[in-house]
Amino acid sequence: MFNVQDIRADFPILSQKIYDKPLIYFDNAATTQKPRAVVEKIESGYYNVNANVHRGVHFLSQAATEAHEEARRTVQRFLHASSPNEIVFTRGTTEAINLVASSFVDEYMQAGDEVIISTMEHHSNIVPWQMQAARKGIAIRVIPIADNGELDLEAYKKLFSEKTRLVSVVHVSNVLGTVNPVREMVAYAHAQGVPVLVDGAQAVPHLAVDVQALDADFYTFSAHKIYGPTGMGVLYGKEEWLDRLPPYQGGGEMIETVTFEKTVFNELPYKFEAGTPDYIGSTALATALDYVSALGMDRIAAYEEELLRYATEKMQAIEGMRIFGEAAHKGSVISFLVGDIHHYDMGMLLDRLGIAVRTGHHCAQPLMQRFGIEGTVRASFSFYNTKEEIDTFIIGIERVRKMF
Repeated sequence: MFNVQDIRADFPILSQKIYDKPLIYFDNAATTQKPRAVVEKIESGYYNVNANVHRGVHFLSQAATEAHEEARRTVQRFLHASSPNEIVFTRGTTEAINLVASSFVDEYMQAGDEVIISTMEHHSNIVPWQMQAARKGIAIRVIPIADNGELDLEAYKKLFSEKTRLVSVVHVSNVLGTVNPVREMVAYAHAQGVPVLVDGAQAVPHLAVDVQALDADFYTFSAHKIYGPTGMGVLYGKEEWLDRLPPYQGGGEMIETVTFEKTVFNELPYKFEAGTPDYIGSTALATALDYVSALGMDRIAAYEEELLRYATEKMQAIEGMRIFGEAAHKGSVISFLVGDIHHYDMGMLLDRLGIAVRTGHHCAQPLMQRFGIEGTVRASFSFYNTKEEIDTFIIGIERVRKMF
């Protein structure tokens, strides 16, 4: 499919040792490592075209502005959006969801109106709605999940009422790996006249996403989870919706004119981008998207699915193994516990073997409560991981299990 060793050479951090053991990085759902091209793009931006965008007539400002806007067009093409006006740069998925929660509720919801979310949501798709509930009295309805980690779609349909104003649901669970049938969910919501926001933080790095095919009204993702820089993200919104929503923040750049009597807001997408944008981060994100596009998102998905199947089969053979999330359609994430071993103990001991995994509730405490646990160990795979690393990981789990 592609040469993993050649790919790994693009990621210098993967060649280091931890506690005198080769680093095995299985924490990709939290953040991915960065290829050399992304880091070099950041360095080049600061050294060669560092000037504030959209505001200067001098050469550097014009060059930085064009690079920033070309990055927006790169994101548009990557998501298959219909216009660059539909691409809003944010600080990440969390800010993007907060933007929609704030602006949409302000414009379209009142006390008693309802938003539908799911049991498997990340806190970033729970807490903003709870804040709006406290501020404005909206109600939150929650889609239940089956024991295998799949959403109960019949229950989802029954949650709709005359007061439902928005659905906000994750595309791929960061804990269970479940790939939700968002196209079907969007179609049903639209049949009820309800728009849909999709949290794509765990989907965009692993699946080919076409926002027009999904027909999502809003779609979000974070750069750092798709091999780009931290503190950078994207909100896609259908132009018709972004036109209607009020700005999330006020300040420079998001204005057309300002007097002490009145402010006229800027056109899309700048209406939602108050202040100096991260024009270095946007170009680094575009470089990351170009990198994965060159590899091929379909090829990435196929390889990571192979890693997932291989690891799952090996892990299921371990005595006392409990895997949480066994949906028919999964991303490359495995959350697990072994016997009565605390997830922190397993994570810390694996770390001493050079294996980086995530432990805890993964910012999904309601989901942990659904399964009656405090947390899990989570291994999440990338296209730069190998079956040999998984073999070492399995040996490590067995070693820890025998210690207890």
